[in-house]
Amino acid sequence: MRSRGTALGALMLLLAVACGAGGPAPGTATPRPVAPGHWRLVFHDEFAGSRLDTGRWATCYDWNKHGCTISTNNELEWYQPGQVAVGGGKLTLTAQRRAVRGSDGKVYPWVSGMVSTGRDDWYAQPRKTFTYGYFEAAVRIPAQGGMTPEFWMMPASRYTPPEIDIMEFLGTTRTLSMFVHWKNAEGAERKERGTFTANGFPDGYHLFGLLWEKDRLVWYVDGIERFRVTQPERIPHVPMEVIMNLAVGLPYPPPPGTDSARLLVDWVRVWQH
Repeated sequence: MRSRGTALGALMLLLAVACGAGGPAPGTATPRPVAPGHWRLVFHDEFAGSRLDTGRWATCYDWNKHGCTISTNNELEWYQPGQVAVGGGKLTLTAQRRAVRGSDGKVYPWVSGMVSTGRDDWYAQPRKTFTYGYFEAAVRIPAQGGMTPEFWMMPASRYTPPEIDIMEFLGTTRTLSMFVHWKNAEGAERKERGTFTANGFPDGYHLFGLLWEKDRLVWYVDGIERFRVTQPERIPHVPMEVIMNLAVGLPYPPPPGTDSARLLVDWVRVWQH
């Protein structure tokens, strides 16, 4: 059953879009988490410069070798550094319909961009990892179909599960998916999904947040709680990297005539107790 707070939050989201606001304007978001408690900012990027801070971000997954993708998802993109740009106070990840041969020998019909607090190659050390905290980003998703903008976390071990998906739009611009992935006592992979549906996500920036504590995971959209997981076996307790990417073709390809899309990020922040 939808709570009063959920219904009110959906109404606020729709009103913001109708007024042209589309959520918080770039650079005006609250500097503290909505989750209660004493917090200190331990990582942030406001993307205020003219180039990506490579001290904070890599432009591929940990298995980077002249680009990368997640082949097990049958995604259509090959991530390349040239699809990542910083300027005008934002990070831009651009997907383009352009065929390229990956270092795995396959030809990918799209190139796209991603950033990660992980490492430059399989054997390097991650730039930054986190165990517990409050994670939030101000993001404007693309309006085009067939795109999968993601804000998520994977273990520093480079193997999943566990995995936490803070924001994932699976080929849709209306329904946000929020996932946690884990292995049960028998070693089988499991996942739990929460969803929140509203119009207007591509029309402006919105805040996507996650509270990760030892006993719970709580997802927020524009400061309103949307999903919660408290079962002990589902809560990760390992260091994780933060990732933002624009995947293509998951779960279906873009329609004919769609040749590009952009994911915009105003800022990313991580707080811990």
